[in-house]
Parts: sequence; structure tokens; C-alpha cells
Amino acid sequence: MSSEDDWPEGVARHVLGQTDSTMAEAARLAPHLAGPAWVFAHRQTSGRGRRGRDWLMPEGNFAATLVLRPAVTPATAALYSFVAALALDAALAEVTGPGPVTAIKWPNDVLLNGGKIAGILLESVGTGGQISHLAIGIGVNLAAAPPAAALEPGAVAPVSLMGETGLKIAPLDFLPPLARAFAHYAATFERYGFPPIRAAWLARAARIGQRITARTGTESTTGTFETIDDTGALILVTGSGRRAISAADIFF
Repeated sequence: MSSEDDWPEGVARHVLGQTDSTMAEAARLAPHLAGPAWVFAHRQTSGRGRRGRDWLMPEGNFAATLVLRPAVTPATAALYSFVAALALDAALAEVTGPGPVTAIKWPNDVLLNGGKIAGILLESVGTGGQISHLAIGIGVNLAAAPPAAALEPGAVAPVSLMGETGLKIAPLDFLPPLARAFAHYAATFERYGFPPIRAAWLARAARIGQRITARTGTESTTGTFETIDDTGALILVTGSGRRAISAADIFF
């Protein structure tokens, strides 16, 4: 395990044996926190992913939520999803070393050797155009991937770190490299804004320049993945022109 000296200064950490979900625990803790804090759990009984979906967590996988209280608007808070994706990508690269190929699938899933190894969920709470806290939940398939049958048809197949590389990493040992990487990218974002985060994200983006499909609840749009704009929206070049898509599920 990394030493205590490697933990980011000024960031708290709460380690739980079991909880309903780290997102729920983060929401309960948020009003009482003086600064950023990671909430880690060895087991979750009711984990959840994007759009209210269940997040399955086989034993040995990673689940944690970072709680922040940034003095920003909801639109700016949403950009922390790109910060988190970069941090997760960097942490995986640190623990695996050279060889395995990681990439980021818009908006914030992380892929390993083309399969989905991790997901990120953001929830913010606030009123009057300012947020009171932001929770960034991260789940990583360290030991095992959930069954493909649990996924939406056409979704990227799940993989695990153990299955792809043979590496066995205890979930709590993954937290320090992730926390360090997040602190690094968050400092860049808070000092310089979104442009350097956007550039770094695009350099790690999966399927850029290729045809992909973006699906919402009622619409499906296929086009060439050109870039993301300065709000983080996906830009697709379609037969009817360029489309900016702010929220969707992506299929390859």
C-alpha cells in the first residue's frame, strides 16, 4: 500500500466496511465536512450508476465517492466529471504499468483493452445557482466484471483488472493513487479552467474520429465523433450537420 505521505494534503478519508452506497453516505456526511473527503466502502448493498441504474459490485471491486464543496455553478460542477475520468485513467495506468491500453468513453466511463472497467457518477446539491456540495462516485472492476446480461443491449462489455492483466489489487490500495491523481487534475482545473482538462481528455478519448451512436430516452443519433466543446458536450458530425449532445449513452 502507498504510504500516508502519498495522501493528498487537506483531504479526509472515511473507510467503511459496508454501506448502502458511498454516494448515499457522502450525502449524509456532506453538511458536516470542512473540506474534501473520500468515502470508501469494502461492500455496497445498494450501489447505483448513471440514470438510476444499479451498479453491481462483486467482492474485491472498488467503490468510493469524493465529496467536494466547490464555490461554482452547476454547469462548472458538471465539468468535474472530466477531471474524475482523467484521474481514474491515470490511476489505472499507474497501477498497471505499460502494456494494458486505457481510454475514456464519453462522458466519463473508463475502458481497459476496449472493455468497460469503471464508471463515474456525479450528483450535486444546491440552490440559487450555486451548489452546496458535489459528490463524485467511482466504481472500478478490480477483481471481477458484472455479468454482461445485466447490461443494456449493445453496451460496451465489462472487463476487470484481474481478468485483463492478472493483477490483484486490494480495493483500499487503489484509493491513494486515485486520490493523488484527482488532486492533480482538480488543481489544474481550478487554476486554469476547462481548456487544459479538455485537451488532456481528448488525448485519451475512445473512438475519436470514428462513427458512434448517441442514444437518449427518445432519440438515437449516429455520426463521427469530432470533439467535445467548452461545455463538455459531445460534437457529432452527422449527415445533417454538426450536433452538440449534452447527455446521452454512447454505443460503438
